[in-house]
Amino acid sequence: MAVELNIQSKHSIEKQTAHRVDCFTTVSDITARECTQLLERTPDVITVNGFEDSFVPGPEEFDAARKAARKRILSVAGKLTSSNMKDDTVIIGIGGRYEFRNKGIDLFLESMRCLRDRGKTSDRQILALIQVPGWVLEPRKDLYDRLKLHSHSVKPMPVPVTTHWLHNMSQDKILSTLSAMGFRNKSRDNIKIVFVPCYLDGNDGIFDMTYYELLIGQDLAIYPSYYEPWGYTPLESAAFKVPTITSDLAGFGIWVNSVVKDADSNLLNGVHVIHRDDSNYFQAAQDIALTVEEWVAMDEETKMKVRESAGALARKALWKNFIEYYLKAYSIALEK
Repeated sequence: MAVELNIQSKHSIEKQTAHRVDCFTTVSDITARECTQLLERTPDVITVNGFEDSFVPGPEEFDAARKAARKRILSVAGKLTSSNMKDDTVIIGIGGRYEFRNKGIDLFLESMRCLRDRGKTSDRQILALIQVPGWVLEPRKDLYDRLKLHSHSVKPMPVPVTTHWLHNMSQDKILSTLSAMGFRNKSRDNIKIVFVPCYLDGNDGIFDMTYYELLIGQDLAIYPSYYEPWGYTPLESAAFKVPTITSDLAGFGIWVNSVVKDADSNLLNGVHVIHRDDSNYFQAAQDIALTVEEWVAMDEETKMKVRESAGALARKALWKNFIEYYLKAYSIALEK
């Protein structure tokens, strides 16, 4: 295989290193299987990725931060689509690198089409954000100018699906797929999808808030990866008490299935892990759409419990809980 892909040198270095180190580690069960097959050595320890939650607002600031995020998201989306976005709009998001298939962006869009076509949430406004940096040119001046106005404009904007102009508007995969699927973001559409193709560093010219400052305002996060060695984005979403859908082709999803009962069947414990393989693309899209429908139908008390469960699950992945795997790896190496 290395010869076919013209990566003999890289593969040789990795394989020789794997066979000569005193302790061989990897980040997840997915990469462990890859190591066994491709490098012909099974890792001694799986050192799963932890994180620190110091960037998550505390109880005193949490509600205010969430309200501020929602206000800004709905304001931008409303101005862009010439719509009155209600306070109870369901805000869904996906974020990460622009890997259309690996990150599951294609499946995210397909699930939104399923949700629209099924029509079971037609009485609710749903806003889906695609927070994926593309070949961004500049923030839209027409949108920026409209955001400065306090009055609501009903005049449609051109290309009301993106917050920033791109260098490659006609070739961009996300924009092309939105067009092919018929997402036009007309004011009457109950499901609107907004592409945010910039790095949300707090100075993007439209939101002027960071990714994490906006993440807290979401109701759901969807990361249906086709390939993900670990997956920090769904873990971060759960840390912000955003119920999250991920896949069992992500290391994080496999870990969740190992510590949470029924994570593969519902969202009640904060994270739902959908099954993905090479033959169930459309079924996976239907599963995501169904989970969104179930979330929309929940009463507020249940939603609050699910949010708290998401946060509690994320706390299980703090470094203080995962450091033991690294200490074990160090011990194995020292013993040899």
